[in-house]
Amino acid sequence: MRRIVIFGAGGRTGRTAAAEASARGHHVTPLRSADADITDPQAVARAVLGHDVAIAAVAPAGADPRAFFQAAAEGLVTGLQNAGVARLVWVGIASLLPDASGVPALDTDDFPVEYRPFSLGHRTALETIKASGLQWTAVSPAGDFAPGTSSAGGYALTHIGDLTTRINRTDHARALVDIAERANLVGEHLGVTPLSPDAGVSVAGRGGDR
Repeated sequence: MRRIVIFGAGGRTGRTAAAEASARGHHVTPLRSADADITDPQAVARAVLGHDVAIAAVAPAGADPRAFFQAAAEGLVTGLQNAGVARLVWVGIASLLPDASGVPALDTDDFPVEYRPFSLGHRTALETIKASGLQWTAVSPAGDFAPGTSSAGGYALTHIGDLTTRINRTDHARALVDIAERANLVGEHLGVTPLSPDAGVSVAGRGGDR
């Protein structure tokens, strides 16, 4: 059993991850933005003290995304370090994953202008986390979430972004908690895709493979 603190538990991704972790018997501290300001290192340190791992699934609520994500990453990193918590699972974004040609969607000419500030904010946050010395793993959909769809019963991990893919939040939460439970996959940004119909039992996220 691990002691897991989840920032952003008021949102769908964080809430689903909290439910998944609790169902596995972990001690879970779910935090909404009103419970702990992730941009405040002291608030973060108080919230994470005594935990083994932090999961962060946060987004700006009306704030400028570039400013928010930079402040969130800085507050999170400093707070975790001050509290002596080394393991971080960060919910990232698919536009930073390289496509099959090795180019992140954010860096392509046809990436939508309206999505750039959000993606650039995520890039700034990830750069801060990478430089922190924490045992971090970034986990995002390989494409996007699939609202209102049923679970595929598992997932697969990839280093390749594909903005056409869709993952159910329950299956994405399984990936988040699986990675929080493990000591490997540190220093990687991973995309989560649904199981294909012919996937074998060895695919990550199949029941029992935790």
